[in-house]
Amino acid sequence: PGFDVQVVDESCREVPRGETGAIVVRLPMPPGCLPTLWQADERFIESYMEEFPGYYKTADAGFQDEDDYLYIMSRTDDIINVAGHRLSTGGMEEVLAGHQDVAECAVLGVADDLKGQVPVGFVVLKAGVDRHEARICQELVSKVRSEIGPVAAFKTCMVVARLPKTRSGKILRGTIGAIADGKDWKMPATIDDPVILDEITQALKSIGYGDGRE
Repeated sequence: PGFDVQVVDESCREVPRGETGAIVVRLPMPPGCLPTLWQADERFIESYMEEFPGYYKTADAGFQDEDDYLYIMSRTDDIINVAGHRLSTGGMEEVLAGHQDVAECAVLGVADDLKGQVPVGFVVLKAGVDRHEARICQELVSKVRSEIGPVAAFKTCMVVARLPKTRSGKILRGTIGAIADGKDWKMPATIDDPVILDEITQALKSIGYGDGRE
């Protein structure tokens, strides 16, 4: 009670039921609820109030069904725009992770001249898997198409030995994306093993994606 939760698009317009968007809370919120950050009023406003005027930004993405149940699918930075369709990379990762040969995976959006962004998948196979990698990737592409739909435009998947992570185990999706898009990037201070980024760079180059670096 007291919270007007909505799902909106990038222009702050409410999206239809079942469509993924940014989850926001209409202002004002109940007294005493998230008034600011300790000694950081300006950062609070910039982070949570400016992107969607009149709303509090939760930084979560999801959708509402016809019965007004709210489904949290991912963080908003996991949402990519493929030819005008807002899609959750987290949802695609769930599909890939459901394959019997996949140990872990990551999906991120890469810049595309035609569609704006397209998803690219990286998978690490389970120990002992000796099937042909190309065949596994074909199965993964078909699996995403079947479970999410052709709208996902998931056509590129590669097998890698390991994924770059922070020492706490978080996959460095932002850095991988910067490499794929040819943007300048800095070596994250919290990376567990810097050599893995060289491996990812070479893997991306093998399918035509460039890299930049400061």
